[in-house]
Amino acid sequence: MDSPPITPGELLCLGSSLAFSGLCYYLYRKKARVVARIQEAPKLQVDDDLPALVSAADGRCLPYVALEGIVLPAKAALTSHYHEGLQGVIQKLLLKEHRLIWNSLARSWSESERVLSEQVYTVPFLLASPYTEAVTQVSVESPLRAVCLPLETVYERFQQPAHGFRDLLGQYLSGEKPKGILETEDMLRVGAGLTGIGELALHPDGSLHLQPPAQGGEYFLCLGDWQTVLAEMESASGLWKGVAMLCAAAGLAVLLHALCRAYRRARLKQQPEDKELDEEEAGDWGPEDSCVICLTRPRDCVLLGCGHICCCFRCFQALPARLCPICRGPTDRVVPLYQA
Repeated sequence: MDSPPITPGELLCLGSSLAFSGLCYYLYRKKARVVARIQEAPKLQVDDDLPALVSAADGRCLPYVALEGIVLPAKAALTSHYHEGLQGVIQKLLLKEHRLIWNSLARSWSESERVLSEQVYTVPFLLASPYTEAVTQVSVESPLRAVCLPLETVYERFQQPAHGFRDLLGQYLSGEKPKGILETEDMLRVGAGLTGIGELALHPDGSLHLQPPAQGGEYFLCLGDWQTVLAEMESASGLWKGVAMLCAAAGLAVLLHALCRAYRRARLKQQPEDKELDEEEAGDWGPEDSCVICLTRPRDCVLLGCGHICCCFRCFQALPARLCPICRGPTDRVVPLYQA
């Protein structure tokens, strides 16, 4: 029974590579659309001309803009737990445990981490102009719905535990060794330069609001300018594109390998058939009447010049020189031989 042209393992590899390639291409196209939308979005700064610009737009709303301003609290600001006088509008307190886990397969310790506590606080805040003469302010809505929080670390401390002999013995027996606890505080500080990318709307009371896009699209809040977000999205888009091409190349390699193997099998199968055809052409001729070169086909030509009947016409054509295989004499011409 002939084996299938592609094995189950190759079929699994081919299907997996195509599936991963399709998924990565989808993510690449998604990131590419976000990059294109950021590039096309109007680049604005908070100033006194902003209300008139938004009011002139359809529905008194700009669907997607990149807005730069300075962070100011709408009411009372958050105070740092570790730095007196440091204020912000978003605060994240994180407590993370670091452990060493014994890997018996690799015969080494590997590090793992576990979040013990995570607390995020936020207060309403605004984007204002860096110029003191401008009075326009924009309220930033739903900051926790942004792709990532625009925070910077203002406090970090790593506490290493003290280990006694019994503790060390228990750790080696259990295969887990506490390394320490990392305590951090991240904040979006008052006065920081912030770029928001989203929908800018003018409410009936005349206030401006930057909010997640209602018509779809990702909502960004980042420290710095809009080009920082654009560079990160372009990098992610290029990464997914490269992975998609790599998966597609792996699938193509598996397919080519299966095709080459099928071609080799077809060639090996064809060789016995050619041999059978040659034997059929030889017919019932005895050894004394067979070609002295191939020993399979009958002698079917006369070599004039010497008159020998010693080979078939096909083998004579394959001779490198027009010489008789018997006497090595020159051959002027060849005449077919018909035997009744």
